[in-house]
Amino acid sequence: MARWIADWHPDDPAFWESSGKRVARRNLIFSIVAEHLGFTVWTLWSIVATRLGSYEFATDQLFWLVALPNLIGSVLRVPYTFGPARFGGRNFTVVSALLLLIPAVLLGVAVNQPGTPYWMFLVIAALAGVGGGNFASSMANITYFYPRHKQGVALGLNAAGGNIGVSSVQLVMPLVIGSLGLAAAGWFWIPFIVVAAGCAWLFMDNLTSAKADPREQLAVAGKAQTWIMSFLYIGTFGSFIGYSTAFPLLSQSLFPGAPYAAVAFAGPLIGSLIRPVGGWLADRLGGAPVTLWNFAAMGGGVLIVWTAAGSGNFWLFFLAFQILFLTSGIGNGSTYRMIPAIFQAKAVAERGEGEEALLYGKRQASAAIGIISAVGALGGFLINRAFGMSFAAAGTPGPALLAFCAFYACCFALTWWCYTRKVGVRVVASLAHARV
Repeated sequence: MARWIADWHPDDPAFWESSGKRVARRNLIFSIVAEHLGFTVWTLWSIVATRLGSYEFATDQLFWLVALPNLIGSVLRVPYTFGPARFGGRNFTVVSALLLLIPAVLLGVAVNQPGTPYWMFLVIAALAGVGGGNFASSMANITYFYPRHKQGVALGLNAAGGNIGVSSVQLVMPLVIGSLGLAAAGWFWIPFIVVAAGCAWLFMDNLTSAKADPREQLAVAGKAQTWIMSFLYIGTFGSFIGYSTAFPLLSQSLFPGAPYAAVAFAGPLIGSLIRPVGGWLADRLGGAPVTLWNFAAMGGGVLIVWTAAGSGNFWLFFLAFQILFLTSGIGNGSTYRMIPAIFQAKAVAERGEGEEALLYGKRQASAAIGIISAVGALGGFLINRAFGMSFAAAGTPGPALLAFCAFYACCFALTWWCYTRKVGVRVVASLAHARV
């Protein structure tokens, strides 16, 4: 029987301390478990692609296999966002977890057949995109469980728990494949997926307050803030997932024989663990200032990686890349903290103070998360395609890295103009006054 909670007021301090905090924490824990498994399936191909040498695919073809799950996952994030509001957060978490079984099983079957054609690998890689959709539904759901002043840390923990799935894949899979063969890359995760779905069914809740009119939710697509934050999220999460999935194949292409498989997990782990710190800093300093200077650091980091890529030294390249993981992780936390803050500030400006305005702002933010996370995840596709095209055209990742640096400069300028600028606000308004 479906479990629904009708009386939910997290912004009421008495309610929060008496019962809300305990329920929210329980839902957060099992949301993280399911989302973690989503990320593992989504990013499996970052390791699998480096183990397909017997198929003699070109480097650009291999980058397509890594990029395609990112593309499909980003598209699925839009409908997945509306899932918790339509079916209930608990119910949708169960279904979305069970869908992960499809690409896991197909991968295990395909790599056992030496004659599997390239197009079939593309199909299976695309199906792995369902794991990317889980992030949007999970984040949209958890938004409703926490009061505004705790959303930065809560969303950061939820996202970090999922993001660590990338690190899990890159740490565990080389060991599993080395011991059990490439097919185990799919079979290994099946029992964990079943357990995650079972835990969601037994321990999570649906909120009636999360119910929303789909037309009301889709209305956020017409708001400028949705698309501004989407652009910025390409720069933060898009960078994280793009660099995480590209690093093993990029290292293999630049430094053949280097021990990249033994250390590839480190960057995604750093980026995942630092994400809640980005949310924590944003709660205290404001998401916009943290995001602004983080983009400046990312631009500098790319230039360092560009220099290290031509050095011939794998370890210098590896250490330089950790700057990008560190800064993209901080930016993930700070930009996600900005989303509810922006839409709740707008709701209060339009509807005045009060619980109704806060709930309306949360619904708007929850819907916007789907679009923002979908567009942001496209960065994972774009980064892998940029590296593939760069190698095809120039034989190096240099042109792609310089393009990334220019993009971060644009993100810095946009953040300043929209969210921290205090000059000329009488002519063109900004949200600097709201400390988003």
